[in-house]
Amino acid sequence: MSHRGPRAVEVVLSAEERAELLRWAGGGVPARVAERARIILACADGASNTAVAADCGVSVETVRKWRSRFVARRLAGLADELRPGRRKPDLVLSEAERAELTRWARRAKTAQFLALRAKIVLRCAEGGTNKEVAAELGIAHATVNRWRSRFITLRLDGLTDEPRPGRPPSVLLDQVEGGRPPSVLLDQVEDVLVATLESVPGKDTHWSRASMAKHSGLSKSTVGRIWKKFDLKPHLQDSFKLSTDPQFVAKVVDVVGLYHHPPEKAVVLCVDEKSQIQALDRSQPVLPMMPGMPERRTHDYYRHGITSLFAAFNIADGTVISELHRRHRAIEFKKFLIRIDKAVPTGLDVHLVCDNYATHNTAEIKTWLGKHPRFHVHFTPTGSSWMNQVERWFGLLTDKLIRRGVHTSVTALERDFTAWIDTWSENPKPFTWTKTADEILKSLADYLTKISPPSTENQQQT
Repeated sequence: MSHRGPRAVEVVLSAEERAELLRWAGGGVPARVAERARIILACADGASNTAVAADCGVSVETVRKWRSRFVARRLAGLADELRPGRRKPDLVLSEAERAELTRWARRAKTAQFLALRAKIVLRCAEGGTNKEVAAELGIAHATVNRWRSRFITLRLDGLTDEPRPGRPPSVLLDQVEGGRPPSVLLDQVEDVLVATLESVPGKDTHWSRASMAKHSGLSKSTVGRIWKKFDLKPHLQDSFKLSTDPQFVAKVVDVVGLYHHPPEKAVVLCVDEKSQIQALDRSQPVLPMMPGMPERRTHDYYRHGITSLFAAFNIADGTVISELHRRHRAIEFKKFLIRIDKAVPTGLDVHLVCDNYATHNTAEIKTWLGKHPRFHVHFTPTGSSWMNQVERWFGLLTDKLIRRGVHTSVTALERDFTAWIDTWSENPKPFTWTKTADEILKSLADYLTKISPPSTENQQQT
């Protein structure tokens, strides 16, 4: 005699309930609520608890629980019930606190413990539970609970370390002073690093060893050692430019894809022009290098005219197709395209990586390309010439010939160009492109996060 369990309660939905459950199941609500919605929808279609459990990847007991809860309390029965115990107080930030925490969270090299605590509080303020924040930041649940509680009680002061008994810890700097390595308290090192990264000395644009020594009370040599240990160089300034091309992502993926996976039966050429190269003759003879003395040249010079070098760098083998012209116009670029067409075997397609210079986009050039369907042009994003490998080859040419060259005429300059390129062609070397498109875009996103903190409005919406 077989034994059957209690029959599952039938689930009947109104049109409004079905519409709301479908919305929940489609997303926009916590994953656990979306799962419950899918369970109820499956039950309403007449499926048994066992079938629903198998379909939704949950246990039969879970299906039975939410079926009963829905029948008894309808949609309200699918909401989370308050768990017993003390409820965690809400974490609300003022504008000043949010700005300060965001500044701490963006620290690159100093006080990483403080940056982590700031990220914990910011994430909790956005509504994340302790468990969610711990999983997101890869830390223990107890760590989140501790700093959340400390902040609610003591606000910003609660995120700093409490003074410990005994002598404060110190750090030994690498260089030796007076026969022993100098020891500096960690708090003093922290003060120097924070001041260097987050402030300026009065009306000056950057810190010097003297101004930082006066500010911190340490010696100039100690300040210099701290900066050296943490690789800080306030006296140096580098340049950068972020592309504003609306098709930046698509162009990066396209060009980098060519470098990593060049098409079959095709040649990929990085094409550009090094324009207006001057034939320079120094006003006085160059003094040769001597022991203890580098080569010397005068700062002034005589100009003897200019020329332009058109080059196509083959990414596969490093060979270069080149041509010299005294002018730099679309007419000369068209002549160079004809030179490439003759140099590349007929059976191969030609993929050209070019920048967005005007001469590459004229009607005459587009007409020529239309008549030569084996040519395919891939443009780098605006302001991103670093993506064109021929620029690296131009850098070698500049370092090894142009920068220290002395030429009394354009003809002499062009003769040296031809000789240098011929020597390169005897033993060409391709460059290895290592970065993927995803790595480039992630690096840019990380950099933008550091220089452009999210606005308060966006944080509130989050």
